[in-house]
Amino acid sequence: MALQAAVKGKLISVIGDEDTCVGFLLGGIGEINKNRHPNFMVVDKNTPVSEVEECFKRFVKRDDIDIILINQNIAEMIRHAIDSHTAPVPAVLEIPSKDHPYDASKDSILRRAKGMFNPEDLVR
Repeated sequence: MALQAAVKGKLISVIGDEDTCVGFLLGGIGEINKNRHPNFMVVDKNTPVSEVEECFKRFVKRDDIDIILINQNIAEMIRHAIDSHTAPVPAVLEIPSKDHPYDASKDSILRRAKGMFNPEDLVR
């Protein structure tokens, strides 16, 4: 059973600026599926928001992707699409970019996780 899971490995996808995507691609996450669609998208200042949202929705629908990494500043552009994604897989993780530091108050996943726990339950 474990061997089957290893053979049918799942992918990490990235939606980010050029530096972020290049870093992850150098780390070995780059793949192209049988339909010739990559598992990454480089977003620059000229990329339309509709294209970013379309890519995100395409990644969510793919059954070979388990994790979507997205720069937080890009996630802000499509916040409504990210907030509407409630399934646990693929997991959407917001990451900082070189030019935009991470802001925990904007992370929708972290906000949802905080709402699941009462801080008093964690104190002994």
